[in-house]
Amino acid sequence: MSQIFPKSANAWARFSLFGLLLLIALGGWSILLLQRSDFVTAARAHVQQPIQFSHLHHVGGEGFDCRYCHTSVEESAFANVPSTKICMNCHSQIWLESPYLEPVRESFKTGQSLEWIRVHDLPDFVYFNHSIHVNKGVGCETCHGRVDQMPAMQQVASLQMEWCLDCHRNPEQYLRPRAQVTAMGYVPEGDQLEIGRRLKQEYKVLDAQTLTSCSTCHR
Repeated sequence: MSQIFPKSANAWARFSLFGLLLLIALGGWSILLLQRSDFVTAARAHVQQPIQFSHLHHVGGEGFDCRYCHTSVEESAFANVPSTKICMNCHSQIWLESPYLEPVRESFKTGQSLEWIRVHDLPDFVYFNHSIHVNKGVGCETCHGRVDQMPAMQQVASLQMEWCLDCHRNPEQYLRPRAQVTAMGYVPEGDQLEIGRRLKQEYKVLDAQTLTSCSTCHR
């Protein structure tokens, strides 16, 4: 009986199986890349706010400390959105006729809050406490990036679980003195890991097992 398939069919079969496995692997890798991409995480996306507020000007140019506007970060789980009154502390004296600030003036007159769009918006099933991080020596810049260089506020980190766990497993690589928490462009005076280990003990940062426990962030 003559052979139905030529000898080359064996090679083609092996090649097809290898190609299929490679295609599956590439597909999985592409999905992982897509999941971490700015398209999915919304990092670096432009957010249209009711006011053209520039952190570059206020923080980078004028030197405002984060806590002047976000007054509750050291004491509360939430970093409050600044009230119109905080804006008017300055703008009742300067830029009085600026058309860009008309919504601010109107909000101050009527008591109707401006509807700011949250840029760093975690899912409802994630518990995050600003005051804990600030008081343990995690800088604003660590999570929010160089806001002093942002004409418009953007999310720079993925805010995904693996990003949080990177810090919770090894907080030493990010801790800084409390006096430097709001500093932009912070440079450690010495070896960061050595400083981090000392601050971890001094600020009583919990161990990695506790920090990576599901109940720590999902309550």
